[in-house]
Amino acid sequence: MAGIPPGFIFIAGRLPRLVRLLAFAYASSRVWELVFGKPAPNWLRVSAYLLPIPLALTCSVLYTGLRDKREAERRGAVLAPRVKSRWPGGFDILLEVARSTRKGHIVFDQYCQDYGPIVNVRIMFKDRVFTTEPEHIKAILATQFNSFEKGKPPTGVKVSLFLTTISGPVLWDQLSGLLGTGVFNSDGEIWKFHRSITRPFFSKDRISHFDIFEKHAEDTINQAKVRLQDGYPVDFQDMVGRFTLDSATEFLFGKNVGSLSAGLIYPKNSLPGQNEELTNHPSNVFSRAFSEAQAQVMRRSSFGTIWHLAEFWNDRIEKDMEICHGFIDPILKDALEMKRSIKESEQSTGQALTEEKGFSEDTLLGHLVNCTEGKAFRNSALESVLNLTIVRDEIVNILMAARDTTASTLTFLIYMLSQHPGVLKRLHAEVLSTVGSSRGPTYDDVREMKYMRAVINGMLRCVLYGKTPLCQCTETLRLTSTEAVVWPGVNGGPPIYIPRNTRTPFSIFLMHRRKDLWGPDADIFDPDRFIDERSKYLTSNPFIFLPFNAGPRICLGQQVGPLYSGDMGTVDWNLQFAYNQMSFFLVRLLQTFSSIVLAEDIQTRPSECDKGVGRNALEKVIIKHHFTLYVDGGLWVRMGEAGDADDV
Repeated sequence: MAGIPPGFIFIAGRLPRLVRLLAFAYASSRVWELVFGKPAPNWLRVSAYLLPIPLALTCSVLYTGLRDKREAERRGAVLAPRVKSRWPGGFDILLEVARSTRKGHIVFDQYCQDYGPIVNVRIMFKDRVFTTEPEHIKAILATQFNSFEKGKPPTGVKVSLFLTTISGPVLWDQLSGLLGTGVFNSDGEIWKFHRSITRPFFSKDRISHFDIFEKHAEDTINQAKVRLQDGYPVDFQDMVGRFTLDSATEFLFGKNVGSLSAGLIYPKNSLPGQNEELTNHPSNVFSRAFSEAQAQVMRRSSFGTIWHLAEFWNDRIEKDMEICHGFIDPILKDALEMKRSIKESEQSTGQALTEEKGFSEDTLLGHLVNCTEGKAFRNSALESVLNLTIVRDEIVNILMAARDTTASTLTFLIYMLSQHPGVLKRLHAEVLSTVGSSRGPTYDDVREMKYMRAVINGMLRCVLYGKTPLCQCTETLRLTSTEAVVWPGVNGGPPIYIPRNTRTPFSIFLMHRRKDLWGPDADIFDPDRFIDERSKYLTSNPFIFLPFNAGPRICLGQQVGPLYSGDMGTVDWNLQFAYNQMSFFLVRLLQTFSSIVLAEDIQTRPSECDKGVGRNALEKVIIKHHFTLYVDGGLWVRMGEAGDADDV
């Protein structure tokens, strides 16, 4: 439906129901006139036109509530406690959620404190059963996996009373402009197809090759050294974003976008920071557009089904994604054309040709093109368009996961190391004792560094910087029940009944901070909890720690869940792409730098932020989120080179 204003689509989808009610009111007035021989009184006619809509809505809400309560009682269960609303339909809650999203806060945290780990947040007369309970998340991701979906694309366009009606699930509707029909935004056979063509590529042989990481890590760290020697701090968030973008695009495409070639950014208050040439570098334009599209999706989610009205005349994601597609499409078209040329040459010569570098099974792009080759389409033009769309959607989905989540995790890990010099010193010592001061790490080295694994796990758990606050891994997001289900009760309470077609968002972010699950120090960043006796919390219930999700939708970057070994219950992660990339970069960084401090002359934080609750009042940076968490304004740090850390 490209080109049609979102507001028109929203209204068109609801006009048939409105027209039916108005038609009924008109017919009733005509019947009155025929029966009584005179027009109905004006007050009655006005009431007939105005009251049916609120009456129908009221009856629908009351009926649904009574039906759900009766079904829950029939199953020996109860409904989730509902957040109290001052306004009909939860309009006040809608505004509160929208405001908190804009400010980067998570209002659901307060709801869970007030009502418990599962709560019904009704917005626009629609229930959203929000949970942070491990058994409920386990049901969604694993034991009741087939009972929840993200939604499928609209099956078609219906025409009713000369008005177009667009039918489609809320989540798919909100995300399709960004993710298309990729693996993070699909269900059923489409999801299985995307998963099947992508999963084999993330094998141990591929993700254990560190050559790509080595090249870009060396470039990144060398640029940081020069910038620091010139007396400027570095924005670590920007720096590591460039590293992950170049690494990810080379891993995916066989060629990188060269974001590091633009150079690291300077503080805005410095003279070099006024240079617009860096701002307009193609890779920077792409990064800004990609990030803004993700931020807009999160803003849409706060409005629920009425997001179209907030973007009435223009789809605010479309413009940003045009920039992203303009960046990606030429690469994809070259790959598809190259594959077509190779195939035609093979058919004409009868000999197999060697594929050029940059398009082969060694890249995800080449792998996807080969997997989508040979599909039955009516004509070659349609085949070209559909193959381009399928591959592009999948590449965008994987690029978001490969770039954003790793960059976010590393950013907040460095922030925590700047606040915990003891952890930094111990981690630096482990790197030197295992790898030395100059040698590049191997796959076995990474597996050997237990404390580094604990530091990364601690970062993924403590306050969970690094992943999206709602449903940490991007492949889950907000799911909807396709059938009525019953979840286990909380703390020995009665089971919870979940009606059909109920949206069920969950937060691993908040689950990882629950003190009843992780102990009284749950808010504290302490990697030793994954090594010492506190690991009992995890070994007794593995579903309280899900940095890479679980079940069929487990993150492709971490295909195998945690294994437990040793009497102390040490977590032994089967390291995959995400762990390897983070670990490799940390090793190279700590071989070069031994101290990290915030550049507090640049890293400012408004005084009103100190009035927040919980950890928000303690942080020295402003934390916001879209699909992943990020530091507003960047993470500016000064790092001391190994051997002269006192000079920072």
